[in-house]
Amino acid sequence: MQTSPDRHEYPAHWEADVVLRDGGTARIRPITVDDADRLVSFYEQVSDESKYYRFFAPYPRLSAKDVHRFTHHDFVDRVGLAATVGGEFIATVRYDRIGADGTPASAPADEAEVAFLVQDAHQGRGVASALLEHIGAVARERGIRRFAAEVLPANSKMIKVFTDAGYTQKRSFEDGVVRLEFDLEPTDRSLAVQYAREHRAEARSVQRLLAPGSVAVIGAGRTPGGVGRSVLGNIRDAGYSGRLYAVNKALPEGHKELDGVPAHRSVRDIDGPVDLAVVAVPAEHVPEVVTECGEHGVQGLVVVSAGYAESGPEGRERQRALVRHARTYGMRIIGPNAFGIINTSPRVRLNASLAPEVPRPGRIGLFAQSGAIGIALLSRLHRRGGGVTGVTGVSTFVSSGNRADVSGNDVLQYWYEDPDTDVVLMYLESIGNPRKFTRLARRTAAAKPLVVVQGARHGAAPQGHAVRATRLPHETVSALLRQAGVIRVDTITELVDAGLLLDRQPLPAGPRVAILGNSESLGLLTYDACLAEGLRPHPPRDLTTAASAADFHAALSRALADDRCDAVVVTAIPAVGEGSVGDAALAQALRSASAAAPAKPVLVVHVELGGLAEALSAAASTAPQAAAGTPSQTAPGPAPVEERLPTTEAPEGARLIPAYPAAERAVRALGQAVTYAQWRRDAADPGKVPEYEDIDEKGAAVLIDGLLTRGQGLTLGTDETCDLLGHYGVQVHRALPAPAPDAAAEAARTLGYPVALKATAPHLRHRADLGGVRLDLADEDQLRRAYAELTEQFGAPEELRPVVQRMAPRGVDVVVRAVIDPAAGAVLSFGLAGAASQLLGDTAHRLIPVTDREATSLVRSIRTAPLLFGWRGSAPADTRALEELLLRVSRLVDDHPEVVAVTLEPVVVASHGLSVLGASVRLAPPPARDDLGPRTLPAY
Repeated sequence: MQTSPDRHEYPAHWEADVVLRDGGTARIRPITVDDADRLVSFYEQVSDESKYYRFFAPYPRLSAKDVHRFTHHDFVDRVGLAATVGGEFIATVRYDRIGADGTPASAPADEAEVAFLVQDAHQGRGVASALLEHIGAVARERGIRRFAAEVLPANSKMIKVFTDAGYTQKRSFEDGVVRLEFDLEPTDRSLAVQYAREHRAEARSVQRLLAPGSVAVIGAGRTPGGVGRSVLGNIRDAGYSGRLYAVNKALPEGHKELDGVPAHRSVRDIDGPVDLAVVAVPAEHVPEVVTECGEHGVQGLVVVSAGYAESGPEGRERQRALVRHARTYGMRIIGPNAFGIINTSPRVRLNASLAPEVPRPGRIGLFAQSGAIGIALLSRLHRRGGGVTGVTGVSTFVSSGNRADVSGNDVLQYWYEDPDTDVVLMYLESIGNPRKFTRLARRTAAAKPLVVVQGARHGAAPQGHAVRATRLPHETVSALLRQAGVIRVDTITELVDAGLLLDRQPLPAGPRVAILGNSESLGLLTYDACLAEGLRPHPPRDLTTAASAADFHAALSRALADDRCDAVVVTAIPAVGEGSVGDAALAQALRSASAAAPAKPVLVVHVELGGLAEALSAAASTAPQAAAGTPSQTAPGPAPVEERLPTTEAPEGARLIPAYPAAERAVRALGQAVTYAQWRRDAADPGKVPEYEDIDEKGAAVLIDGLLTRGQGLTLGTDETCDLLGHYGVQVHRALPAPAPDAAAEAARTLGYPVALKATAPHLRHRADLGGVRLDLADEDQLRRAYAELTEQFGAPEELRPVVQRMAPRGVDVVVRAVIDPAAGAVLSFGLAGAASQLLGDTAHRLIPVTDREATSLVRSIRTAPLLFGWRGSAPADTRALEELLLRVSRLVDDHPEVVAVTLEPVVVASHGLSVLGASVRLAPPPARDDLGPRTLPAY
């Protein structure tokens, strides 16, 4: 570490792991005096041309003075960072603070010169871009606001690094050198560039894991059975298209094969590259395996070994060491304690998992943090009878285990652009970075459906998951996910139900549902279920039990042709008797009718018609295909469709119709599709954050800075709260203290009658139902009488803390809150005031900043919203004024992250205007925002 002349301790918080453009990883850290030999070795591997571009002259080697200069930093005015792989430098960057005359300087000078050097073998991997993000964040931390760089015109790669970064910049040309100057304050464009680079890098890192050109299974036992041997057999039996190797250090000398697979005692003995290693050795032997893989150039690991964070504190530390060790070599990890990965693409055919059978190829991406739930999901997607039936397929499957490295966020990045995936299903037991997940989910949901079920909703995350704490309840997190377009479901059954519909059918254009079938009772159940889900069903059409396949075809065709219909639910029960409709005939009739109206979804509710469900799902394109030269594979569950169905099959490319065993399940899936389709339409025009001319952002900033000098965490007093809110156009009704009857009378004379008398003690505050509030006091006599009653009922004024406030116009009482959560970010909440809303949890939430369209939907999204719109003949409330208030509070918190909590309670929304009767504000240094800093991998 740095020695005594250095002015600052080693900044360990600058260390970070990053994903590079090609999907590999590198570690970025400060350069210290201990790095002299590494620096010299690194420089010797840089080409003469790159050295010339760096120093503007031939510079074959570094002098001792150069090495001293480039390794001795004060971490304030002189900073150097290195990107390392395997502990060796692959690139460096440094800045030197300069004054206005270009000479070395100290603070308060806020400009620095910056220069890069990247080893030629690692150019084009995005190393310089990642280093620029990190050195920029370091510079901002040290009070530097602007970088300057001098680059030779021929050094087009480095010029592109600067110009593509998205910062506001200025370029000049003098004395044969291009001079670039750019501000370091993040801009919308620089953040967009950063997010785009993050997406490409993380998507590529997952793609390298899911589509490797070669795989080694390390820990494949010499005798049948065992985890490693099972995974080896599963990969082989799936017909993996790449090169497969077995590795076991206990193999006898000369033993060259295991189950027909080339076998070696070490990865080092394999002649050729290994892209992916599946590690199935005891946890105590994993470090040795990681070292061997890293030295051989393995790109990624799937660690199925257990004994990590799920086993307690010792295992948690072992897990941290595993991640650090793997990242040292640029490798990413799925696991540990992982079930494995599957890729059904005919170009890959990889089953590197403990699943003995490969799911049929399809277009559903499946992610599960639990291996057991992963098995259940794979089974349910392919099972017939007793659940959602019919054949459907999976594109890729990832079971992340303890998700110490690769997480759902990474896999979302991959699926967003994967052309083989149309629907994403995720089972999550924890969300490590809710802010990032919400951002990625919003982008993914705009292109393809994303369905999520979350386990461990009412307790702590599984022991193996290291996640940041959030103060937000599960209901709030769920609401924020729905705002991002996520289809939130409660069970894995609902997850599969929704996935089948979204995979097989188009999105509905609206909530209008036609119901038809051969059972009046089942039709009525479906009708009731539609109403419960907020859909608008037409009266069911009963075709009677004598209906033929032609009758179903005609009725479905008419329903689909009706402009007043957005979706159709067909109900079917077994028919008994001569001439009754057969399963295959009915399936063909429904498929034929739906094909004529491909823009409207069709669902079937069936009762004990397993053959119908299978016939509806039959299509050659989803039947299991045997890999060339390998045995035919079947999915978990009953025998393949071909063995159990009539000979009639759906034409190639025909739309499959999902079948459900209960009306409630079918309608719930349809309701989720309707909500998601509406979200897609709304997301096309998200609205805007309005500007208000009377907002005084600078004045509020000055006030906040002054208040924070009094302490790190500060709840403002009444006057300070009113002053701060007033800068954003939020006026709070004055409340004057009334410690005695005479003081109450004086306050009322100051404010003017009529007034309200309120007890503000914590146990009575905002609890009008307890009698701590007296309203419409028209004169002093009424006021004194109310004061006496209040003190007689609840105690002395010192306990009650009574205040007097001028009466506001009558209306609907609501509550507006905003809070900054360390994990999820800034959240705006709204609901009606009162115990009933609190008991029902009837509160809506939106992420800040809120747009005008989001404010409108926020007001309408609570269950008690009808009270604001003239329920039972009452006067409608001024919802425009309420929406404006929500937008102003959102702006306050977004503009000033030091405002960590705001509560307006109650806010009385009258027919014209509103009155804020109570307010509180808390200030504190804002939580760190990792989404505004440089790209980093989580460090658990």
